[in-house]
Amino acid sequence: MTYDNLLLEADRQGIYTYEKLMPQKLKGLYKDKVICINKRILTSIEKACILSEELGHYHTSSGNILNQKDIRNCKQEYRARSWGYEYLIPLSKIIEAGQAGIEGRHCIAEWLEVTEEFLQLTIEYYQRKYGLYISYQNYLLYFEPLSISRL
Repeated sequence: MTYDNLLLEADRQGIYTYEKLMPQKLKGLYKDKVICINKRILTSIEKACILSEELGHYHTSSGNILNQKDIRNCKQEYRARSWGYEYLIPLSKIIEAGQAGIEGRHCIAEWLEVTEEFLQLTIEYYQRKYGLYISYQNYLLYFEPLSISRL
C-alpha cells in the first residue's frame, strides 16, 4: 500500500496526517487522531512504513507511551508495530510475491513498496508469532530463510 493510499485511509478514519520537521530520531508521532510524519524522511516508501505504525497506535494504543522504560508502554508500542506489520504486509502479500516469482528480500521489499528494514522486522514478527514456518492459503511460508512453497 502506498503512502498516498495510507494517507487516504487515515483521512477516511478521521485522522489528520501532516508532515512536520521533527528531531532526526523521531520519525512519527500519534496523538488524539493526529499523526505527524517527520518531514526529514525523504522517501514515500519509508513514510508509508512509519505511517502504518502510527495508524497502529490509533487502533491499539491509549495515553502517552513515550516513556519506553515503562513495560506497559513497551507493550503498547509492540502492539502498534505489530498492527502496522500485518496491515502493510499481510501474509497474503508475501504469498503473492512468491506467486509472482519475486525472490530475495531486496526484490520482495521493492515489490511490496516497503523498506528492506520494515520487511525484515515484519518477517521477524511473523516468526515470533508463528515459529519457523506457517501453512497459509495452500502455501508453506518459511520465515528463515524466507521461502514460499505451494502445498
